[in-house]
Amino acid sequence: MVMVKVPSRPVRQRPLTRLLLAAGVTATTLVAVPSAAQAAPPTEGDAKSGGKVLTVAVSQSVDSLSPFLAQKLLSTSIHRLTYEYLTNYDAKDAKPIPGLATEWKSSADKLTWTYTIRKDSKWSDGKPATAEDAAWTFNKMMTDPNAATANGSFTANFAKVTAPDAQTLVIQLKKPQATMTALDVPIVPKHVWEKVGDFSKFNNDKSFPIVGNGPFVITDFKVDQYLKLKPNKSFWRGAPKFDELVFKYYKDGDAAVAALQKGEVSFVPNLTPAQADALKTQKNIKVNDAPGRRFFALATNPGARAKDGKTFGNGHPALLDPAVRKALFLAVDRSTLIDKVFQGHAVEGEGYIPPRFGSYYWKPTATQKLAYDPAKAEQVLDAAGYKKNAAGKRVGKDGKALDFRILCHATDPNDKAIGKYLQEWWGKLGVGLKVECLDSVSDPWVKGDYDLAFDGWSVNPDPDYVLSIHTCGTLPATPKDTGATDNFICDPQFDALYAQQAVEYDAAKRADLVKQMQSRLYDTGYMNIMAYPNALEAYRTDQIASITTMPEAAGNIYGQDGYWSWWSAAPAGSSADDSDGGSSTGVVVGIAAAVVVVAGLGLFLAKRRRATADDRE
Repeated sequence: MVMVKVPSRPVRQRPLTRLLLAAGVTATTLVAVPSAAQAAPPTEGDAKSGGKVLTVAVSQSVDSLSPFLAQKLLSTSIHRLTYEYLTNYDAKDAKPIPGLATEWKSSADKLTWTYTIRKDSKWSDGKPATAEDAAWTFNKMMTDPNAATANGSFTANFAKVTAPDAQTLVIQLKKPQATMTALDVPIVPKHVWEKVGDFSKFNNDKSFPIVGNGPFVITDFKVDQYLKLKPNKSFWRGAPKFDELVFKYYKDGDAAVAALQKGEVSFVPNLTPAQADALKTQKNIKVNDAPGRRFFALATNPGARAKDGKTFGNGHPALLDPAVRKALFLAVDRSTLIDKVFQGHAVEGEGYIPPRFGSYYWKPTATQKLAYDPAKAEQVLDAAGYKKNAAGKRVGKDGKALDFRILCHATDPNDKAIGKYLQEWWGKLGVGLKVECLDSVSDPWVKGDYDLAFDGWSVNPDPDYVLSIHTCGTLPATPKDTGATDNFICDPQFDALYAQQAVEYDAAKRADLVKQMQSRLYDTGYMNIMAYPNALEAYRTDQIASITTMPEAAGNIYGQDGYWSWWSAAPAGSSADDSDGGSSTGVVVGIAAAVVVVAGLGLFLAKRRRATADDRE
């Protein structure tokens, strides 16, 4: 047997030695230590409860409070706060640490995995959390397609899941699976969820408080208004320090920033460079500017289709021509976008995986790279038969002008700014572009009613999920269904590489396969990465005394892998708790002077999460 045993409570280490961070990273650690006079101004929550409330401004809607359906970053982050997963990620270096499971082991052939479930985890209604809950969760996903909507890729290879006793979970696989130490599936209470009928319609948002076993308990929710959580006093790792955590919805980013300045909210993510620069001079406000874990992409509709072979949507047929896709991206000046739109708070995009994840980071070769070259773009279109007419418009072989639409998130100023640049650059090619900015882009997207779209995902230490969403298996079953696909891409060559990396335990070999997948994705031209934005966020130091970033050196606060930020946050005026938790909790917003590179080193941590500002909504 191959045995992996981890202490039930992580051992704290000084942040000088980081197995997964490349050498040479320089960071400045900032700790906000407000005086007693800098007490947080009262909020509505304070007035009612007399406690300290941490309010987070968000611009994204909650798609579902059902862990079986939720895919958006806000929703999945909330589930991280309210349910335990089998394992968690260390805030220092993202290595796997205990969650609901205290240890795990695999058979020599890697086909049987046994997890020891902790004895000190309880559901918020007082009942014990056991291996039976975990087995029921996985079995429901294996037998009900609707329960596999959000996280089905994790259980697709499961052959059998059993719970021989309350503290033992056994998962038998059809073939080896490289993500068994990071099954990012919220474990739900069987005694509550076994009463649910149709998993495709149950959003878990009608009865409160919602039973969970994470550090927080959801107590109230109003669509596009707020979501409220209270500390789980019986949480095995220790209760959070704030008396209430509130995610408050703001459609307008400037309104959220104004609320931060007034002290009405404690934290604001996804700042524009202009907002961040303005906030840096504000009293009692700290800005975090760290290398990000997400990408900003230009996605093209490859022809929406379902598993049953039927096509749907109204994507422009010219985009099915590789020459057109190539020409469009040759006419995108990414360096200008970094300088003018992101104002230097981003890195120029190339491969699918951001440079923060060193072992999987890929760059195109010199001959492969589609560098900015508008003259070459003209040549490519000419050679492909898309000539300019007397009015200077490119026309297709059917005589129709090349006029495209691009889906834009109305709440994201980057989308709008980049849309204007694309209109200018492509206009010189003779290609028209209509920028369609919507409050919700999900409806036209899932229907295939778009030509291009601004897209983006947060990427985790293991890229399995963000790669899986481009496989044929994630397409919707029929045009009427919704699949887990991001952009309807279905490429047999990509699928073959995905299948190989999924069962490869050798870290170097797996990294090479992941790079080959990125190369293939780049060459097809359906997903063009334009930038890797920094995490630009800010919080009030007179409300939050300290908070954990991930990674500790130059990491992000919002949208972490795990629950460290909000669980660790200490109210201003209180003594910072120095208890362990996979990270030093008294800490620390790191602002990097260099890109933090996270290396794989054989960790198989699979997870996806869309970036708040540029996912489908």
